[in-house]
Amino acid sequence: MHQRLAEAGGIGNETASSAPAAAPPGFDGEPRGEPGIHGVPRARRFDLVTTARAGDLEGDLVRFVTLPDGTALVEGEAEPRPHGGALAPLQDAVEASVARPYRAEAVRRGPELWAVAARRTRLVSAPGIDGEAVELVSTTDGRSLSVDGRPQFGSARALEEIGEEQGPEYVVRATRVVGDLFEVEAAAL
Repeated sequence: MHQRLAEAGGIGNETASSAPAAAPPGFDGEPRGEPGIHGVPRARRFDLVTTARAGDLEGDLVRFVTLPDGTALVEGEAEPRPHGGALAPLQDAVEASVARPYRAEAVRRGPELWAVAARRTRLVSAPGIDGEAVELVSTTDGRSLSVDGRPQFGSARALEEIGEEQGPEYVVRATRVVGDLFEVEAAAL
């Protein structure tokens, strides 16, 4: 069967015994591993990865969200930090390429050197929601709202507007950042 398919495709025995095709220009003959792309690539986690010198920063890891006004909300700290101070070198390094608001995490790589990664984020004010995590799903069957994993009656208009940008069927997930301010992600279904 293989022979018949090869002959039907114009490939005969003479091709199998002929000399191999010439190498492409610039090829050095070194093996490069398996060709092609395998599996499903992971979504990009960060918009930027860079380094910065921040000698006044304590610890080995810091995670923070920078609001549109430059205020940094550091994970594990109760009080927000205005732009400036020990975080300023990290924020300045990020803001050279990524606009506010963004979520960042930095890891110490030396006495003063930090690796910092950041991704843009979307923040929305959603007053009236009593919880930390919100999920809004809209399908042709209707809408469902859950707060902290428990179904809720009512609506969250600010989140619905963000979902409607995705189309008639969507999911919106929101996590409280501070006060009535939520970090949101939306996707079409």
